[in-house]
Amino acid sequence: MQDIKELREIYCDSLLQMAETNKNIVVIEADLTNCIKTGRFKAAYPDRFINVGIAEANMIGVCAGLATCGKVPFCSSFAPFATRRCYDQIFISVAYSKQNVKIVGTDPGITAELNGGTHMPFEDMGIMRNIPNMVCIEPTDASMLKSLMPQIAAYNGPVYLRIMRKKCEQIYGDGAEFDMFKAFTLRQGSDLTIFASGIMVSRALEAADKLKSEGIYAEVINVYTWKPIDEETIVKSVAKTGACVVAENHNVHNGLFGAVSEVLAQNCPVPAESVSVKDQFGEVGKIPYLEEKFALRSNDIYDAAIKVLKRKK
Repeated sequence: MQDIKELREIYCDSLLQMAETNKNIVVIEADLTNCIKTGRFKAAYPDRFINVGIAEANMIGVCAGLATCGKVPFCSSFAPFATRRCYDQIFISVAYSKQNVKIVGTDPGITAELNGGTHMPFEDMGIMRNIPNMVCIEPTDASMLKSLMPQIAAYNGPVYLRIMRKKCEQIYGDGAEFDMFKAFTLRQGSDLTIFASGIMVSRALEAADKLKSEGIYAEVINVYTWKPIDEETIVKSVAKTGACVVAENHNVHNGLFGAVSEVLAQNCPVPAESVSVKDQFGEVGKIPYLEEKFALRSNDIYDAAIKVLKRKK
């Protein structure tokens, strides 16, 4: 049986592996080394590791400065702190200044669980998607993260990487390979398309199974890169199916539903429904409670599919 690692372990493993051949890889933390498990990197490369303390805006400034010297800095914090707390520094010091900084936001959406509303980011991808030239990615599982990390490091420009810290459901086999800028079609279908990202991918597959039992064939596409979004794959799919559902562990505003809808409006307008957080703040709870509270279950995707099929007719 495949040994599934926590995503933070894959993150650190990848950094260590890349650092062996790329002396410019550096790691910057804001006093959350234990949470993201980069202590192994610190032990291996103490001269390439900096803990700035609980000062996220300063962390971004340090990363920008290092990038001007040719370094490839990876920095991380809980997603709300890695994005909205230091947004202006990211906008000006990193993106506007065209600096090659990789920003990692952990525990997206309901996966923040017991950390509660202040730590539960439903808006992080949305605000980062607003920054010109920022690449926004949400890997689905350990295999995908492992495949994407070298591509992210090699890409010359700012990247926002949204990941769970702990174990997540494995969708892909060990050794699977992915293109950083292409969506991945998990299942072919003819009646509607379900676009999903992150933890919602497994729920989308469950919903597709239920639909199939009723003679409805859903195409399931994993859109893990929200920006730049894979317009070609989206348009090709909805041109065939004529309707879609977008499932995301994120606020409905300016998230994946917004990104997909922009593509549809400009290229191939079809009925679309959203399974997402409806303009709400987070709260304390475990995932089973939170996914019901915010309607992020496979049954919610199924219900949205039935609704959009009625609109299609």
